[in-house]
Amino acid sequence: MAGHSKWNNIKARKGAQDAKRGKIFQKHSKAIYQAAKDGGPDPDTNPALKLAIDKAKSDNMPNDNIERAIKKVTSAGEGDNYEEVTYEGYGPNGIAVLVHALTDNLNRTSTNVRVAFTRNNGSLGEKGSVSYMFDRKGYIAIERDGLDVDEDTMLMSVLEAGGEELETSDEVFEIYTDPSDFSAVCDALEAEGYQFAQAEVTMFPQTTIEVDDETKEQIETLIEKLEDDDDVSEVFHNAEI
Repeated sequence: MAGHSKWNNIKARKGAQDAKRGKIFQKHSKAIYQAAKDGGPDPDTNPALKLAIDKAKSDNMPNDNIERAIKKVTSAGEGDNYEEVTYEGYGPNGIAVLVHALTDNLNRTSTNVRVAFTRNNGSLGEKGSVSYMFDRKGYIAIERDGLDVDEDTMLMSVLEAGGEELETSDEVFEIYTDPSDFSAVCDALEAEGYQFAQAEVTMFPQTTIEVDDETKEQIETLIEKLEDDDDVSEVFHNAEI
């Protein structure tokens, strides 16, 4: 992951998300509900649910909303049933784009995703066409403001917790883990008193591509259109923007 800092992208994304808070919470509720339905309502015994809750909390979703999504599983009736699906495609100038969705209507979601690509100088690809360009990693960001910890001390904490890599800037410590170790690393660092600005299992491009201002604007528009869809949970790409 060296040379590829995720923090600037996170700050930009969070700024945009502030204006879409309700929709983001709705997407998190759907993910939490489905994880609880598939593996049970206890995050201590359901890793998928714990990850969904951690991701919701990283977007400041209130605990009441999280609890309501879990309790919905134990309410009467069959309830909703969502299916995870991944779309792979290309944005402007051949930028690789990976779209994760959680949907109760595959036809609707597939149509909406395809339209978003085709109307924004992109195209959908076949399964496997771009996913090989991304790696799944655990990611933890700890802001340094007000934190009296140097890089050597943090590195020792990360390694003892089971983390794989630490990247340091003036603003933030960025920690990368194997996905299977993510929860354990989070627990160990939290036990030391660290507070996370971001914690999630996500996708990282193996390499990134520089783009000009025009292409950057087109890619940002494509991403915005995809993320506006209620069924789309995450969008990843390999452009440097």
